[in-house]
Amino acid sequence: MAEEHVIISTPAGEIAAWQGGTGAETAVLLHGGPGMADYLDTLVPLVGEGFRTVRYQQRGLAPTTVGPPYTVEAHVADAVAVIDQTAGGRAWIVGHSWGGHLALHMLVACPERVAGAVIVDPLGADMEVLEEYAANLRRGLDPDGLRRLDAIEAREAAGQATEDEMLESLTLVWPNYHADPAAAVPMPPLRLSAEVLTATFASVIDHAGRGTLQAGLPHVPATIPVIFVHGAQSPMPVRTSRNTAALIPHALVDEVAGSGHFVWYERPDAVAAALHRISA
Repeated sequence: MAEEHVIISTPAGEIAAWQGGTGAETAVLLHGGPGMADYLDTLVPLVGEGFRTVRYQQRGLAPTTVGPPYTVEAHVADAVAVIDQTAGGRAWIVGHSWGGHLALHMLVACPERVAGAVIVDPLGADMEVLEEYAANLRRGLDPDGLRRLDAIEAREAAGQATEDEMLESLTLVWPNYHADPAAAVPMPPLRLSAEVLTATFASVIDHAGRGTLQAGLPHVPATIPVIFVHGAQSPMPVRTSRNTAALIPHALVDEVAGSGHFVWYERPDAVAAALHRISA
């Protein structure tokens, strides 16, 4: 699917976006990270007929020029700007991983901008899954790999890790994002920012401590359909989607067998099926 490069203008700078398709409805894609270059070009052709797609590079990484602050509120404001300037003020949202968490905050902060939401293998409302998630990513690593991962994570915690070290860390655990690590697809070219990751995640933890999502999600209007799509073999525990969906009285959950964190890598039909299930 050919995409057109578009620029979203904001008071803080420009957001680089790409739009494609000719559907009557617009689906805005929210990539994971945070502090990661957009990788959802592989999802674009799998969204299915009936939707025009818009994906964009979140703040902090080129070609987007918007910089700090790296807070949940700032990321929500950027997504609103994208929706306003590409979809006339209201769109479907499809968020993956951190992008799924961002979508949850949008449902609370600006439900009037959201026609419906597909939340793919997200970090949900409860942070208690993070320890298990980290342990799952370490499964099967040899002692040398574990030592190297520990060293890089210590440098990340101290704010000293380089982009190359962060990419090395991701490469070490990449197979465990898949249902079958031995059959993992090659890792796509990625760029990372420790500054964006650290600051945004601090904001995520702050909101978790304040119970922002727990308080707000029960009030998501029933007129906004919401579905969670979670890989049954994802390192992110499936209960994070189940438990978060339970906060939204009308939300649905699709647990996708034979898939890991990047659900569409191993089950290319799953995201489109979910989107069409709630938009029909």
